[in-house]
Parts: sequence; structure tokens; C-alpha cells
Amino acid sequence: MFTNRTGKIIPILCLFLLHATIAAGASAPMSIAQLALYQGADREKILIDGAKREGQVTFYNSHTWFRTFVKDFEKKYPFINVSEWRNDSKNLIRRVTEEFKSGRFLVDVVETTPEVMGLLKKDGAFQEFYSPEARFYPDDVKAKGKNGLYYLGDRETYNSLGFNTTLVPASEAPRTLKDLLNPKWKGKMAIAGTSTGVRWIGGILDTQGREFLDKFAEQEVRVQDMAAAALAGLVVSGEVALSPTIFDANVSVAKQKGAPIEWRALEPVVTTVGYSALTIKAPNPHAALLLLDYIHSKEGQQGIMKGGLWSPREDIGSLAQKFKKSYIDEKYSVEEAEKKYAEWDGLMQKLFMRRK
Repeated sequence: MFTNRTGKIIPILCLFLLHATIAAGASAPMSIAQLALYQGADREKILIDGAKREGQVTFYNSHTWFRTFVKDFEKKYPFINVSEWRNDSKNLIRRVTEEFKSGRFLVDVVETTPEVMGLLKKDGAFQEFYSPEARFYPDDVKAKGKNGLYYLGDRETYNSLGFNTTLVPASEAPRTLKDLLNPKWKGKMAIAGTSTGVRWIGGILDTQGREFLDKFAEQEVRVQDMAAAALAGLVVSGEVALSPTIFDANVSVAKQKGAPIEWRALEPVVTTVGYSALTIKAPNPHAALLLLDYIHSKEGQQGIMKGGLWSPREDIGSLAQKFKKSYIDEKYSVEEAEKKYAEWDGLMQKLFMRRK
């Protein structure tokens, strides 16, 4: 072993040994960790050859659009059969946790919401991986590890202003957050009392400050204990004229049915990201990495956008690039996020619930 006078290994030699190890790994069997981080020119060939041997991949996710997405992936790689299981994020984390505790490592790729991904990462469920597509994504949607990514964002939804176009003509609807403080909207607004509203409170507190929230509360804002989709229904019916806690996707669905509702981005827009990751003991790692590559590829992201979602990828001209965003979930560790969420929920109770 070559060392300098301090007894430390010479850095150049370390780099040589690292590259030699990686090069050798291309022809020798690799561990999941080695495969996941491999960046050689023959990476795609290695993944395809391995995926042909595996013949399958198991994919847990929490969005209905992936049903169609999976079919597109199977057309591209007909030698891979995707076993898909879909449920809400709470049931997804329960299933993954129970399987891992019992020593059953069935799932290869997980895709769900940031809070669940953070908890699974904390429990050691994910293997760091290299993505050749990561360079097209902002750092805000990358959960970076020591050597690679723990997970990478693949879809976005935006939580901002939904308004009834019969009651609020587009020319008069708020165009900025500050416009929400106009006295003309007093008693006509509502926010979701669920996690959607709590996260919006957090985003506003982070970007606009407490003074803005105090003034907004003076607008006699109602708190509706329902999801954003249900709140969008109240906007459609006219029971609520406008709400700053409506997802763009909910409005798109309602508009397709002819409902009098429109959506507008009030910057910075509170953004929810869906993430995907490779599990630490994926039984089909080659096929899993091909699936992750496809999810984050330009082709895959265009497919996701066809499903009414938006892409965080920066080179496909999606809605994501047309306004400023607030990634409130990505600002904190799991432990910090739990404390922050409790703080925001308490602030909602204090400022708004008494006005119901």
C-alpha cells in the first residue's frame, strides 16, 4: 500500500483502485449496492441482460395513473412483467414495514409521497442509486445520499387558488397572495382543514411570514375539514367562492365535466412531489433500475403528464417551469417535519378554527 509521510493513502491511488473495482464489476457479479451505483458505459446492457433473467419487477405506488404508465413500460421492455400494488401512502408504508420486519423482501421499487419516503429512508428501506436522468431535475426533488440518490422526484401537483367562475370572474380573481387580503373577499374563502391545508399554512409561513397569516385570518376564512378534492366540489357548487388550497388536478377533472371552476397559481405555489426509490434488498434489481430510469426519462415524464400530473423535469416545458414553487416538505428532516407539522396545525387551530 502506497502512503504519504502522514501514513494516509495517496488519493490518486485511491481513485485508481475505485475505477478498477468498478470496471471489474462490469464483468463480475455485482451486489445490489454496486449495481445501483454503477455508471459504466455498459450500464444499460448490464441492466437489460439482468432484467431478462429476472423477468419481473414489483412496484408499490400510491397514484392511479401508474396503471397506464406500467403498460407503457411493459411495451418498451416486453421481457419484464410488472407486478403492481397500489394504495394510499398510509397503507403503503404499513405494507412495506410489515414485509421488511417479517424478512419478506418482495418490493423492488416504491413510489409515494415525501413524508412516507422520509420515514422509509429513516428505517433503512432504500438503497442509494445512480440515475442518468438526475441531471435534468432540480436539487429540490433529490434526496441525496453519500454516494447516490435515496429517491428522486417524478411527479408534482400544485396547491393554490381555485375559484368559481360564476361568482368570481377571471378578470377579478386574485393574482397574487397579497390579493387574498382584499376586503372584497372577506367571508368568501375557505381552506382545507386536512394535511393539505396544514401544509399550505407551513408554506405561507415560510415564504410570507406570520404577519400575512394574521391578516389572512382576519378575512373570516372558513376551515373545511375535508380533502382538497371535496373542497373543490364546494367551490363548484358556489358554497365557497374561492380557496387557496385547491390542487390543479382537481380543477382539471371538474372542468372536463363542465364545472364553473378555474385554477390560478399564486406564487410561490406550495408543491407536493411524488418520489420513487430502489429498495435495499430488491429481489429484481436490474429490472427495478430500468423502471426507475424509465420513470425519470423524458419519455416517461411525458407519459406522466398525459395522466394529468406535472413533471419536475426541467427540459420538457411542463407547467412546473412557469411559476415559482415552494417545496415545503423537502426543507426538513423527518424529525423536524413532524415538529413543524404540529406547529402549523396548532397555528391553523389558533388563527382559523375559532372562526368556523
